[in-house]
Amino acid sequence: MTKVFTITEGLENMGALRTGGQGSVYKGRRIGEIITAVKLLPTPIHAEDDNDKNFRDFKNEVTKLKRVNQEPNPNVVKILNSGITESGSLPFIEMEFIEGPDLEELLKPPHDPVFTIREVIKVADQLSNALAHCHKVDVKHGDIKSNNVKFNVHSGNYMLLDFGLAVMSDEQRRTSLRHAGAIEFMAPEQNSGEMLFETDVYSFGVILYELLAGVVPFPLLDKGETSRNAVMISHMETPVPDVLALRRNNLPASWSDDKRAREMRVPGWLLTVIAKCLEKRPENRYRNGVELHEAIVINSTSPVDNYAYNTGDIAVLQSENARLKGLLMQYQQAAIRPEIPGLVAMQENNWQKETMASAGRSPSSGGLMNRATYGGLKPVVMGLMLLLASLALFAGFSVYKSRQAATLIDTAAINAEKQRLKDSIIALERLNAKRYQDSIDNARRYNAIKERIAQVQEEEAEEIKKEEIKNEEKKKRKKFFDIRFERRD
Repeated sequence: MTKVFTITEGLENMGALRTGGQGSVYKGRRIGEIITAVKLLPTPIHAEDDNDKNFRDFKNEVTKLKRVNQEPNPNVVKILNSGITESGSLPFIEMEFIEGPDLEELLKPPHDPVFTIREVIKVADQLSNALAHCHKVDVKHGDIKSNNVKFNVHSGNYMLLDFGLAVMSDEQRRTSLRHAGAIEFMAPEQNSGEMLFETDVYSFGVILYELLAGVVPFPLLDKGETSRNAVMISHMETPVPDVLALRRNNLPASWSDDKRAREMRVPGWLLTVIAKCLEKRPENRYRNGVELHEAIVINSTSPVDNYAYNTGDIAVLQSENARLKGLLMQYQQAAIRPEIPGLVAMQENNWQKETMASAGRSPSSGGLMNRATYGGLKPVVMGLMLLLASLALFAGFSVYKSRQAATLIDTAAINAEKQRLKDSIIALERLNAKRYQDSIDNARRYNAIKERIAQVQEEEAEEIKKEEIKNEEKKKRKKFFDIRFERRD
């Protein structure tokens, strides 16, 4: 491919990947087959001297940026090199080239216009992990947007890219953002040129909102200055639109009714996190990426099957579980209390009253068993009483068995619910184990890449050394021939 201009010695320019007011990203190739991404900043540096303010600012910010790679992180792009281009004197940052689509591309056809809840939570977890990693070493990204987060097709991770704004001076950053920045993802304070840890948190919230709703909270209608100002004012003053209403309108028609209903059950904690990230005032948001990541990890690892329930569902489930336990205790106590004799006595008393009324006598007028009146009827009456007692026992036994059956049904329901929760916890533990293993694998891949880069640099140094030896030999030969020609003359 024809070179547009030279970046630096040993780094071939393979053409532009993306250009904009905040700089351009080029595809580069080092000696060998290592492909990288090179971010060129728009402000030239005319002298590599500390007296040059632009050079001094660039060097200070690059020194800070290098701390990002002191510990490997599977969700942050690797910073490989930095310097000044040989032609144009433009500062550049050389980064690892990530193969795969960015979030902006994943929201366009042939992909679905919205992400599934599970994938949104994955992005939230990994992107907040990247922010926490950067904020721990005092690096603010300042340009978090959907096309600066890529899906790595090799590792399956989402990765934060393009630290161009992080190495600009405050004045350069203010000018760049005002005229060419992605206004849809900017925090309100960026209108005045501020860049805080909370600024990255706000942009993070816009990304999650876009993945759920299929559109940013305040879209840019065109690239005119009037539209840009309208979007910035909306960030500063207008309440955020209902994300669930937009999600319902943008759900893919190809999804089944069951999937559409399931995908509308967005966890309550996720909506709360997004709302807090999108607060107008920085002090009302999460203070930094570390606090944000902790909130997401705590909520996303709660033992709920497939993240399908919000906090209200959990409270209802716990309340129902307590109610069933209470009923079980009542049934057990009722089974122990001797209530059947009381029932027999009540039935006998009622029978006695009915018999007295039919004979026109009261219970106090001589008694049911008055020998003078009834005489030989006593055995018959006793037989009837025994029969009624047997019927009462049978009725009491039937009531007890029906209550016992209900108790067994409720107990089975409780056990089934407990088993479901246990299965959810086991599934969650497996997921966490897989994430841990993925982090280990990514760290190993990073170390392998690092070793390969070191190997290439060593080979490069050897080539340079060989070239220097060849040049020295050429100089000696030339000097030898020059001396011979001088002597002949």
